[in-house]
Amino acid sequence: MAWLIAGLGNPGDEYARTRHNAGRLTVDDLAERHGARLRKVRFQAAEADDVRIGGETVWLVASTRFMNESGPVYASLAKKHGVAADHVIAVHDEIEIPPEELMVKFGGGSAGHNGIKSLARALGTQDFFRVRIGVGRPPGRQDPADYVLQRVSASAWDGFAVDIARAADAVECLVTEGLEPAQQRFNRRAGRS
Repeated sequence: MAWLIAGLGNPGDEYARTRHNAGRLTVDDLAERHGARLRKVRFQAAEADDVRIGGETVWLVASTRFMNESGPVYASLAKKHGVAADHVIAVHDEIEIPPEELMVKFGGGSAGHNGIKSLARALGTQDFFRVRIGVGRPPGRQDPADYVLQRVSASAWDGFAVDIARAADAVECLVTEGLEPAQQRFNRRAGRS
């Protein structure tokens, strides 16, 4: 069965280098690794391409709608390509996880993440995979929404790019080896090894 990687993020240059675009950046990383080119999907608010990872067909998808309303796009493309909800991997930022860490999981709640809420509503289930990229909580009393929509500073970009690359590694591991090996390898504290 095919897989679909939902790279959660917001469209446009204004959001391209923000923490909230971690999922989209991961899909871009995977596309580059596998020689794919995300193209506009006819009649859908999405860019997508399919690749082969470990012999599996994997659809790399980035919605061109804002994250909070992107769920129906991913669900529609999953249905079109015969991808069951339990073969969808949502990749997204997570403020409850510190930077330099990520967590791979299956199912569960949204932890207040509106992109995950939208996807779960559209799929009709919360039983899909998530690769949660730690961005940490905002400093001081900064609003969490402002924090995740703020551009990552030039000085922090290299570290953030490492986090994105590790998230892409985790997606590949999930597809080729399964949940338990991916969790054992990636669900570590400050695991930049």
